[in-house]
Amino acid sequence: MSAGEFSGPIYRDTRDLTPFGGGTVRTPVRGIAEGMGGLIHGMLGGSDSRISVDGGVPRLKLLPGKAARTVYDAIFSNNDPNALIAVGRAHPGWAGLCCVMAGLLAYKQGGYLRAAELLQRGLSIRNDDEANQFAASYLTRVVTRVEVAERIVVPVLFSEESVFLALSHSLRETGQTEAALETLVRLPPSLPTALARCALAAALGRDQEVVVWTEGLLNADDLSAALLLIRARSLRRLGAHSQAQQALKEVLRRQKTSMSLRNDALTDRALILLDNGRKSLNPRDWQRGKQAELETFEVIRKDIEARRAWEQKWKQFGGD
Repeated sequence: MSAGEFSGPIYRDTRDLTPFGGGTVRTPVRGIAEGMGGLIHGMLGGSDSRISVDGGVPRLKLLPGKAARTVYDAIFSNNDPNALIAVGRAHPGWAGLCCVMAGLLAYKQGGYLRAAELLQRGLSIRNDDEANQFAASYLTRVVTRVEVAERIVVPVLFSEESVFLALSHSLRETGQTEAALETLVRLPPSLPTALARCALAAALGRDQEVVVWTEGLLNADDLSAALLLIRARSLRRLGAHSQAQQALKEVLRRQKTSMSLRNDALTDRALILLDNGRKSLNPRDWQRGKQAELETFEVIRKDIEARRAWEQKWKQFGGD
């Protein structure tokens, strides 16, 4: 199934439990605060470059196998993706899982090209049953903070969605926008996935698909507000200014919407008003103004030519 074959909204998640946490909107102030926090943490001897876990690291059960102990240490006590790759080579039945975890670690560290390579390789390798059982027992609290759209970050528990969303973002960062969109096609409907897909589709100029995928969306949180902004921009490019205005009105309706998103909505609304103002001018008025301008230039041109002819005649009669 290609990215454009879905014929309805893709943001409605009907599951009781999802792997997603609350999304946040990155702002310059938040980025500075996070940077300072990381700096202070590093000065105190801490390290935030390892795999993130929601809560404490799960305890290893008694008498685990050698492969399980080695993989456990490589995942939770290591910050080098290459160490996980080495463990996967030593235990071929675990290679797929090790490559995926190495890819998530590289993604967290900002190595998007490396992350894309490792995640794709890991997804192509079949794991042993023991590796799958290990993942179900120890990786359920692993968290990946994925940038599903520009400035929008969502924490995702270890799952198919965390892996594919991280892969999609890595492909987007390396300029593979089409591949990034195709990566998300098989994921179940959800608001974070819809936001990622619509952002990519809009970047590729597939505005009609964005409109279909976001039909009926309401502003319930910042993720839906960000998705409504994408919808409004696609509608504007399609010339549906009235519908675009309605989408922006919905963004501004909820008072607790992020100030950054509200400012974007106000800017987009001003641009739509500007577009409408230009289109409201009668084309005949444009033509009339253009004709008057040309007539004015013609009068000036004739006056300059007449003055030059008079000056030449004056010089012929001995004038200074």
